[in-house]
Amino acid sequence: MPVTSLPAVDPVCAMSPRSAIMRHYSRIRAHSLTLAAPLSAEDQCVQSMPDASPTKWHLAHTTWFFEAIVLGPHSHRYTPYDTRYFYLFNSYYETLGPRHPRPQRGLLTRPTLPEIHAYRQHVDAAMQHFIENCGNDMWANSGPLVMLGLHHEQQHQELLLTDILHALSCNPLWPAYQPIPGTDLLSRSRAAPEPVPELKWLETPGGIVPIGHDAESEPGFAFDNESPRHDVLLAPYRLANRLVTCGEYANFIADGGYREPRLWLSEGWAAVQAGGWQAPAYWVDSEAGGAAEQDWHVFGLHGLLPMNNADPVCQLSFYEAAAYAEWSGARLPTEFEWEAAVRRPGVEQAMGYAWQWTRSSYDPYPGFRAQKGAIGEYNGKFMVGQLVLRGSSCATPAGHARVTYRNFFPPPARWQFSGLRLAKDLGC
Repeated sequence: MPVTSLPAVDPVCAMSPRSAIMRHYSRIRAHSLTLAAPLSAEDQCVQSMPDASPTKWHLAHTTWFFEAIVLGPHSHRYTPYDTRYFYLFNSYYETLGPRHPRPQRGLLTRPTLPEIHAYRQHVDAAMQHFIENCGNDMWANSGPLVMLGLHHEQQHQELLLTDILHALSCNPLWPAYQPIPGTDLLSRSRAAPEPVPELKWLETPGGIVPIGHDAESEPGFAFDNESPRHDVLLAPYRLANRLVTCGEYANFIADGGYREPRLWLSEGWAAVQAGGWQAPAYWVDSEAGGAAEQDWHVFGLHGLLPMNNADPVCQLSFYEAAAYAEWSGARLPTEFEWEAAVRRPGVEQAMGYAWQWTRSSYDPYPGFRAQKGAIGEYNGKFMVGQLVLRGSSCATPAGHARVTYRNFFPPPARWQFSGLRLAKDLGC
């Protein structure tokens, strides 16, 4: 996933003492190593598909970002740890030179994991000296880039988890990223079912509503794809108060949802046929009974566990989300409907459960202009062929989500913690 974009000058960066920024830097950088700690060196080198990256690469690339975007251009005293790393760990920045092919990141057994850790320590020490000692004029230009680098690392922290989950799902042993203590991950016994939250339809009047980040009323970090703030005209609509659950999605499967082409967009039906999709990614039918008797288990970060009917369904492509909405007599909300409704009372599970597919193409807001230089590649060039997701997931780092955040993926992507929330036109 390309990370989402350059922020405007962050008020936190302008107002907080540099010591506070340094503490924030240290906490986020340490958290990446904490997330990687349960994984072996072998785990951290594997790349299970071209769209995913090895854990070791995430640790190196987020370090490269500070080296290539902050230290190299702004710190005259900085000495690179290894100039070859500029090639190895560049992601997609054409203006910063050639890069190792993305599908071959899993072949980088060297540098070793200890060398990557040493690289991080080298850059962290240089960043500490830079943050504490650079002049005020230099800090005015580079401080927002430091904050951008930290939010960039938080995005890769979520990707670290989703990518290793995909890699572990390819292993027939179903190894857990982090087992729940005392849990038999392969047990077929079911825990006591939790009640499914009541589904309610929240009526929203529509009208002209402001959309996007407002630096004056919402101080703090925002990527530039969340701006400029602008007005959107919405027709009256209804939005579900909660996400679609696993139990509800299992009913869609049992009703032949993956066998009925009329429910699917043309490209979605082609993806179902080509991929042999019969359920969300990581759903395992551990019984051989009929469709109505399927005993679903779900593979997640804690291993293979019996499906909880009340959990929000995850690992859906946009095509699957749209097909379910069609089957249920509803639709997916636009990103503008989602944002306007979430600002009102009554919307549950907006953050921290699953990214929510919307029916909105990932397009620039009116007046959007990409920044000059390398950071201009951060966002604008990806505004084609992608769909917007809103909210955040169980893997999103604390403090990283906000109402205006615009995540985006191509419609077939299904290895993220992506689910759905239903919408209806008023009167339906």
